Amino acid sequence: MSLTLLSADTATLGQVFVSEVAGTAMLMLLGCGVVANAVLPKVKGGNANFLMIGWGWGLGVFAGVYVAFKSGAHINPAVTVGILVSGASEYAPGVPVSLASTFTYFGAEMLGAFLGAVLMWLAYRQHFDSEAPAATKLAVFSTAPEIRSYAHNFLTEVIATFVLVFVILVFAKTPSGLGPLAVALLVIAIGISLGGPTGYAINPARDLGPRIAHALLPIKGKGPSDWAYSWVPVVGPLAGAVLAGLGATVYTA
Repeated sequence: MSLTLLSADTATLGQVFVSEVAGTAMLMLLGCGVVANAVLPKVKGGNANFLMIGWGWGLGVFAGVYVAFKSGAHINPAVTVGILVSGASEYAPGVPVSLASTFTYFGAEMLGAFLGAVLMWLAYRQHFDSEAPAATKLAVFSTAPEIRSYAHNFLTEVIATFVLVFVILVFAKTPSGLGPLAVALLVIAIGISLGGPTGYAINPARDLGPRIAHALLPIKGKGPSDWAYSWVPVVGPLAGAVLAGLGATVYTA
C-alpha cells in the first residue's frame, strides 16, 4: 500500500529530494509569511487575527502539496513517519520504504523548511529591521506556547499531530478526489481548534528549519532562538505520528 495525495509517476530518490525541498519551502514561505504579515510592524496585514494565520497556513499546505506531487507530497517528517509506521510498502509510486528513502524525505523536508524561511525573511527584511519585540520576530519563524509547561505543550503537539497524520492515512483508504484541498482544510481545522496552546507546529521541519534560519540570519534585534523549547515541536509531532500510524493500521484493517 502506498499513500499519495496526488497521482505521480514513478519517482527516483533524486526527484523525491527536489520535490520535497520545493514543496516544503513553498509551505514555509507562505505559512511563515502569513505570520509575518500579521505581526510585524508596518505591514498591510497588521493586527490580523488568529483565523487569518490559520487560513494562511492551510493555503500554504495546499500550495506545497501541489508543488511536491512527484514525491507524494509529505512535506512533513511526521507524515513520513506515520506512513512508515503504518506498514506501507511505498512512500510514493515507485519509491519503496527504506532507510535511504526515509532519510531522503527527512533531509529534503528540513532543507526546504530552512530555505522557505529564508525566502520569507528576504521578502520581509525591512519589516524585521523595524522596531519590534524580539519575541515577535521569533514568532514569525517558530512556535511558542502561550503557557509554558513542557509536559502539557508536548501532549498538545502529540494530539494535534495525531489528528493530522491519522486523518491523512485514512484519506488513503477512502475514495476522494479532494487531495490537497482536503489536507489544507484539515490543517486549518487543527489550527483553529487545537492550535491555541502551542501554535500547532504539527511538523518537526516546520519549527526546526525556520528556528535554525532565525538563529543564523542577520536579523536586527532578534534575540535568542528559544532552544530550550525547541524539542517540543519536534519530538511531540514525531510521537503523535507514531501513534497515528499504529492507530490507522488497526482502524483501516
